[in-house]
Amino acid sequence: MMGIELTVRPYQRRFIKPFYTAHGLWIWREGLLIRLRDSLGRVGYGEVAPIPWFGSEAVEQAQAFCAAQGGEWRSEPVPDGLPATQFGFGCALEDLYRKEGQGDAAIAGQEPAIADLCGLLPAGQAALGIVSQRLSQGYSTLKWKIGVFPFEQEMLWLQALWAQLPPATQLRLDANGGLDLAQAEQWLAVCDGINQRARSATIEHLEQPLPPDQVETMAELGQRYRTAIALDESVATLVQLETCWAQGWRGVVVVKPAIAGPPQRLQAFCLAHRPRLVFSSVFETPVGRRAALALAGRCACAPTLAPGPALGFGTQGCFDDDWDTLTPPELWNQV
Repeated sequence: MMGIELTVRPYQRRFIKPFYTAHGLWIWREGLLIRLRDSLGRVGYGEVAPIPWFGSEAVEQAQAFCAAQGGEWRSEPVPDGLPATQFGFGCALEDLYRKEGQGDAAIAGQEPAIADLCGLLPAGQAALGIVSQRLSQGYSTLKWKIGVFPFEQEMLWLQALWAQLPPATQLRLDANGGLDLAQAEQWLAVCDGINQRARSATIEHLEQPLPPDQVETMAELGQRYRTAIALDESVATLVQLETCWAQGWRGVVVVKPAIAGPPQRLQAFCLAHRPRLVFSSVFETPVGRRAALALAGRCACAPTLAPGPALGFGTQGCFDDDWDTLTPPELWNQV
């Protein structure tokens, strides 16, 4: 029996404008594209797009695992400590074995409308100069990083930002686990005050206010304040998500498919338990993006009376290249 040829190509992309987060300045996006090809000539593409400070492996660890395969995929289980690698190979195998006549539909989701995506705002005062542009592009949900600058300064910017938002707009505040308990309480009190205003835009949720290991404290905060708290870094991988669920968390969870682990296992978990999901990007290339969007669609396939929350995939146009316009084969040939 012939094996499956494995080829790996590293990539590096520069953000047009570096992102400020509670973890520091993010200038370059690095990852791996993988291609599987069998003896029949069928090809499957996948992407490994780690974010080590978010709980995934580093690119070097993913490269070491791929190199150990010796240019051939032998169906070796990818360890749970390599969740981004698990996603990449899981998607590549789905692509490789898609049914005849399905084309890309087996793993490629439809590109959502702008209104179904969450638009990104830069951290700090820079958000004030771009919010009108995001609204004119069609976004009705926006996301703003907090915990990057002093609290008092960010409060002033929030009020100025709020003045520009139409009543139907929702704003997500993302702390990346960078607040302490007192700061989280301050932010939640402000959010509750905003959400009590009539005919006003609303704070959809405060995302990961405390460090990942403080889930119990965040659950307690969720009982004391009306504004929803969403876990993000605490549930970065499927193993973490399963743990938090077993411990009783039933609030919002932000799932980043590209670093969560095996797509098949994530889908099974979501369909079995129906958590309150917000799917989000990790600034992956079109290879990972289409697979992540398809997975999000499969996990949200149950009928519902209300539309789901905006997808956190409003990330196109963030890089100094034309990759967003390329198909997976075109991107593979360009890298």
